[in-house]
Amino acid sequence: MNLSIFNSIIIILFLVVAILVLFRRAKLPPIFGYLFVGSLVGPHAFGWIRDVKNISQLADFGVMFLMFTVGLEFSYTRLRKMKSQVLSLGSIQVILTTAITTIIAMWLGMTFQEAIIVGAIVSMSSTAIVLKQLIDQLELDTLHGNHSVAILLFQDLAAIPFFILIYSLAIPDQPILILLWSVIAKSFVAILAILVIGRWIMRPLFREVVGSHSLELFTLTALLITLSTAWITQQMGLSLALGAFLAGMILAETELRHQLEAVIRPFRDILMGLFFISIGMLFNVREIPITWSWAFLLLVALLIFKTALIFLLSLMAGRNAKEALRTGLVLAQGGEFGFALLALALTYHLLPSLYGQVVLGALLFSMALAPFILKYNEKIAEIVLRKISLEKIDKSKAKPVQVLVDQEKHVILCGYGRVGQGLARILENENIPYLAIDFDLNLVQKAKSLGYPVIYGDASLYEILQTCRIQNAHALVITFEQISANLKILQQVRMHHKTIPIFVRALDDSELEKLQDYGATEVIPASLEICLTLASHLLATLQVPVQHIWQEINQIRKNRYQLLHEIISGSESTVAEVGDFQKRFITLPENAYAIGLTIKELAFDKKGILLASINHEGIEDFHFSSATRLQVGDTLRLYGLQVNLEEVEQYLIEGNVF
Repeated sequence: MNLSIFNSIIIILFLVVAILVLFRRAKLPPIFGYLFVGSLVGPHAFGWIRDVKNISQLADFGVMFLMFTVGLEFSYTRLRKMKSQVLSLGSIQVILTTAITTIIAMWLGMTFQEAIIVGAIVSMSSTAIVLKQLIDQLELDTLHGNHSVAILLFQDLAAIPFFILIYSLAIPDQPILILLWSVIAKSFVAILAILVIGRWIMRPLFREVVGSHSLELFTLTALLITLSTAWITQQMGLSLALGAFLAGMILAETELRHQLEAVIRPFRDILMGLFFISIGMLFNVREIPITWSWAFLLLVALLIFKTALIFLLSLMAGRNAKEALRTGLVLAQGGEFGFALLALALTYHLLPSLYGQVVLGALLFSMALAPFILKYNEKIAEIVLRKISLEKIDKSKAKPVQVLVDQEKHVILCGYGRVGQGLARILENENIPYLAIDFDLNLVQKAKSLGYPVIYGDASLYEILQTCRIQNAHALVITFEQISANLKILQQVRMHHKTIPIFVRALDDSELEKLQDYGATEVIPASLEICLTLASHLLATLQVPVQHIWQEINQIRKNRYQLLHEIISGSESTVAEVGDFQKRFITLPENAYAIGLTIKELAFDKKGILLASINHEGIEDFHFSSATRLQVGDTLRLYGLQVNLEEVEQYLIEGNVF
């Protein structure tokens, strides 16, 4: 039956959820599940989904978003430093793999045309699997990670002339040189256009968007940039992935790269799963009895041959044996462009169907094994090298070439305002490494220009915390005022890290129990700590022993500040202390009087009210100006006496109090 694209997606989602739950319990890589689902629903098995083309088109977006995040990791400056690796190591690998495979295939009885196509297919590795797993395993910035990416980048570029080769074999009258020069010219124009757009449109646009403090607008802009740059390269006859990579590379030079990666990642991961499902749909299970033996032989040859070749090339390039072998293991599998080349060759009948299924089976199983090989690449390299006695194994982990925090046991500061900066100075004096996260772009830019380790991002996103190497952190400090933001961060951290100490700033003790319930190790209420600090100075002046002072203060903290709760309120107090102030959040409905008015016009200070922040679409702004106009749905954080707060709330909604 031929179902609509909507029904197809429902079937896929149902099966993926069911299969991945089982695979997770069996501790099998998710890619197995995706490939298995694809082989089940495709036209060669149950045939529930026959329109593979529509699914494949959606799946292409996964590779596109992946290449965008890769671009974010490899800025122009970094890529320029890697150009020798890309051009030398990458080009030699592709040329030698293609040439040697072609010779072996002809020796086995294939024609030159069939052999060179198989050679081109075998030379490709999986950008999708390798990059995703290297990122997840935090190995992208290691030596073997850098070498692998350099080779992958050249493979992706080499796919273009391979496509031209297949077109020229299918259409003999079309001169291959004309096609090749046409693609080179288009590539130059596309790259130049994206560089110009990036400098004069992309970066200013993002600066404007960041100024709005809207996470929704930021996400939409990230999607727009990724899709539009990919569209430009596609219109030039190039791949979608190239445009997305260039866009990411341009934005990698800005402070936005970590936040961009965090908002793109959910789209990337889901669509990459769809990509692997579309690959599984190509597999014809009915031909397994005929092709399995040849597919198995090709699989073994592919894994051993590519690993050995890249290992030797890396050794010749001056790499040590362990890193060279790890690079070979990482790139041993087949790749996405290999599938694309195979599909094109089968479409033009340049390769017999039986040969196609043998190659497809070998590629599929190599990609299915890739997660295991990648996960244990270091252990496999150590075992192999020990067997052949090439190197005394170093048990230590490969040191990253470039990471945000070089030292382990650092402190992560969520928030780089007055409190965060004060903590940072104290940590610096004690030579304790730290990394701060803040959502204020101007603040981050100023801090980075002065050399402070601060990144732009939303600390409630776990991807941002991963960027800060939270798994290696000694402690995490949350300095934001908003309770909802602090709870989100606590929830994210405790989902993945049960034991890391978390210190949280709170305005008063009303938030203490809730923050501790969410996993805070220590909660520091600002108003009550002011009282304790004043008390310690006073008692010291009155010559009370310092040890006794600290015992008393620690006992008060241990008892959750119960002693300080015994407060007597006067009936007509005209001057409020900090502790007497109440906090209130007021959200403006559609018909509120205050909508469209500026902060200056509302004159909160004249009404005895402190406006601390404005929350618009989930983004809390502590740095608003007097000219800021209130909008529908804005939530105001106000401090003041209860009577004043009630009057101001009525005024904001109805406008008839003052």
